[in-house]
Amino acid sequence: MAEGLVVANDGEEYHGKLTCFVLLACMMAAMGGVIFGYDIGISGGVTSMEPFLKKFFHDVYIKMKEDKEISNYCKFDSELLTSFTSSLYVAGLFATFVASSVTRAYGRKASILLGGANFLAGAALGGAASNIYMLIIGRVLLGVGVGFANQAVPLYLSEMAPSKYRGGFNNSFQLSVGIGVLIANLINYGTEKVKGGWGWRVSLVMAAVPASILTLGALFLPDTPNSLIQRTDDHEKVKRLLQRVRGTDDVQAELDDIILASEISKTIKHPFKNIVQRKYRPQLVMSVAIPFFQQVTGINVIAFYAPILFRTIGLGVSASLLSAVVTGAVGIVTTGLSMLIVDKVGRRGLLIFGGIQMFVTQMIVGGLMGAKLGDHGGLSKGWAFVILVLICTYVAGFGLSWGPLGWLIPSEIFPLEIRSAGQSISVSVNFLFTFLVGQTFLAMLCHFKFGIFFFFGVWVAIMTAFVYFFLPETKNLPIEKMDRVWREHWFWKRIVGENNEVIIKEEEG
Repeated sequence: MAEGLVVANDGEEYHGKLTCFVLLACMMAAMGGVIFGYDIGISGGVTSMEPFLKKFFHDVYIKMKEDKEISNYCKFDSELLTSFTSSLYVAGLFATFVASSVTRAYGRKASILLGGANFLAGAALGGAASNIYMLIIGRVLLGVGVGFANQAVPLYLSEMAPSKYRGGFNNSFQLSVGIGVLIANLINYGTEKVKGGWGWRVSLVMAAVPASILTLGALFLPDTPNSLIQRTDDHEKVKRLLQRVRGTDDVQAELDDIILASEISKTIKHPFKNIVQRKYRPQLVMSVAIPFFQQVTGINVIAFYAPILFRTIGLGVSASLLSAVVTGAVGIVTTGLSMLIVDKVGRRGLLIFGGIQMFVTQMIVGGLMGAKLGDHGGLSKGWAFVILVLICTYVAGFGLSWGPLGWLIPSEIFPLEIRSAGQSISVSVNFLFTFLVGQTFLAMLCHFKFGIFFFFGVWVAIMTAFVYFFLPETKNLPIEKMDRVWREHWFWKRIVGENNEVIIKEEEG
């Protein structure tokens, strides 16, 4: 059978309620998503601004303005230009491994604080850049900040949230990413009109605003009970924090599970070595597959290069930036909807539905661009509008499914003893393929032309099938009891079942 599995909790329910304390803490932590989204949106916008291109990427500027023979699809093909976008993700890739050790040894709060501080420094350097080297170094600092934030924030949200609201809370990270993208697109739309050609500096330096909020807010964030217990033997202190977080004195059942998970965790000295063990095989596969699939949906075609893509089909600078604002708004609305329904509908259903929606729209967009857009000239306003509507439909599918759930699922499936290592692998895979897609997209657009949408569409079909057959349902299950879904899944039980027979008997006893 290929169905997902909802595992019962054997009648055990944690007590507590959704407290203002948890809401405020998670809202502040989710600012890590805003800084990530802001950078995604801002880089695509400034690279379509002529003053920015003229100063840092003069060859691209000349091709765009003066070369009448070059194909629509190849105007922005420049390794140096893509290096500006993708250098952040190389830095984030390496930073996340350092962040894993910091998150495990010093807590989620420490990583969030370091992430905000590095991003703040990168924003200042980027806004003040006078040459390409300052610009790239600023991007590297931004990447370090994003690496730390993306390592710690999804874990923080999953551990702090009550289990029955965990999906919605964790999806707030992707919602924050979407908000960051929309804010960046709005700022780009405004700064492009600044006379004197220095508006791009405002766009880059404004990243300091969410970074400052995150850095200052992290000073007042409590750490999660799950993280605190890894660093102290004072169970009473953890209990008091848990009572404060849950808004009730009756937290013993949840505390016992956290203590048990912590005791197992402390026997693991080398989590990256242990995660390759057979009993963790499903989690390891998902920690690689989910972020990989999230990046080969083709969303970065929109996220990084939306204004460039819209210019490719014939829109002007201002219209391209405004179109990016529209797609960003669609992403926020659908991610908000995902937050509301993910803990009711479940993870698998949303991923499958969103995958089908993205596949269909990509096929249609590729077909229309192949039929209507040649190597020169542009689309008519009517067809450009149709393409925009289809891309918004595609973004809606991503915002409902793979956008938020690509962060939620890896953050909730790991047992505590390998959680920081697992999250580190997930984030690093995400950064690796974000870098590869970002670095190669403009060249792929030049060579594949409209076929780029068919390329990503095939990947969407593959990953939708993968979810149907191999991803179990995890909604509403306490995070420290997540191992059950693998033991009872039609495929994964063949791998982990024999290693968990003793645990099963102990739980039944």
